[in-house]
Amino acid sequence: MAEDIEKKVITAKKASIELASVSTEIKNRALEAMADALDRERKAILEANVKDCEYAEELKKSGKLTQALVDRLKVNDSKIDGMIAGIRDVIKLEDPVGETLSALELDDGLILYQVSCPIGLIGVIFESRPDVVPQVMSLCLKSGNATIFKGGSEARESNRTIFDILVRAIESTEGMPQGAFQLIETREEVMDLLSLDAYIDLLIPRGSNEFVKFIQDNTRIPVLGHTSGICHYYVDEFADLETAWKVCFDAKVQYPAVCNAIETLLVNRNLAEAFLPKMAEMYLEAGVELRCDEDSYTLLAGKGLSSLAKATAEDWGLEYNDLILSVKIVDSIKEAIDHINTYGSHHSDGIITTSDERRKKFTGLVDSSSIMVNASTRFADGYRYGKGAEVGISTNKIHSRGPTGMEGLLIYKYVLMGKGHIVADYAGKDAKPFTHRKLDLKFGDVN
Repeated sequence: MAEDIEKKVITAKKASIELASVSTEIKNRALEAMADALDRERKAILEANVKDCEYAEELKKSGKLTQALVDRLKVNDSKIDGMIAGIRDVIKLEDPVGETLSALELDDGLILYQVSCPIGLIGVIFESRPDVVPQVMSLCLKSGNATIFKGGSEARESNRTIFDILVRAIESTEGMPQGAFQLIETREEVMDLLSLDAYIDLLIPRGSNEFVKFIQDNTRIPVLGHTSGICHYYVDEFADLETAWKVCFDAKVQYPAVCNAIETLLVNRNLAEAFLPKMAEMYLEAGVELRCDEDSYTLLAGKGLSSLAKATAEDWGLEYNDLILSVKIVDSIKEAIDHINTYGSHHSDGIITTSDERRKKFTGLVDSSSIMVNASTRFADGYRYGKGAEVGISTNKIHSRGPTGMEGLLIYKYVLMGKGHIVADYAGKDAKPFTHRKLDLKFGDVN
């Protein structure tokens, strides 16, 4: 088993070198072939997904799979449309490979270029969502990165079918290397994959808090990702009520099983009486379980609302991924910010306010990768951020942060162009000085 996975990884690593230099035109032709193939093979994808959904329901009954993961697994024609649209959006994006990031003259005729390039070989390990395969494959292809995919067993048929369709389309495109994209399927292969730091340059895990943390704790390969999505919305005392009701409802109810849905609602005490009762009614009618702190419980119970639960200390740090919401009344924006920075996961948090002063304070002091002002946290997504698709959402503070598209799959190299220059001329008693002058040049321009 270990030998098989290593062989696949080495094959992809070798192909990554060739893929890094494939032209934009060829890459875009391969992407168009991928989109056409998904459209053409809808029936095979849907049939494979039915098998996975049946298996997932059995796993859920035995307590081995959550409802959130079952929901993420399902594929229909609308989701296939989304996969196709995502690939075609990537076609429209500028090719980031070979972009000149800076040009610096060290001396006359000696110019240092900083040029963007692919990271190399990316390992993507994910749970449930089969749409991760076309999302990530399209971004990796456009950015010139080879990729190893490992999906969960609950989505095996869907992942295999979609992967095979896409790889056939890519490898039938003239000029594309063979073997740049590989799929592994068994749980045992994951530990083998995590040990191959000599070949794999970056890991991107997509899944639960426990899943991502396991990956981070068991590899020496750099990991791009977030362990949890504990997102908050703070309704300020200067909030517009109609905006607050609409945005806070969407941020929880529109799709609760994802990492950018809110898990805690914080409400300023001065607005709680006017805002919270109607908000609670909207949530309860939508089937949301409310876990309230003492003050919000007293307020809502006093308004005749039932089916309320009292929050425990553990609730503030939980990612529900379900129709469950913690509610807390706070005395000030400072208390809200402190709560978010203490219990949040630095993912996506928001404020409803009409005050510029409060907006600036909140956006300046909340330490999260995305901060929303009067807009739903559900916008924290690579596609919605105009990245074509996303490889994941990162709460790291190095390399890439927030919804991550192709920019998170790139690094850079330095290229020094000279004319027989030697260091000896710039050292010692009569050393020549460096000019260190910034230039408006593109790599490849005549030097």
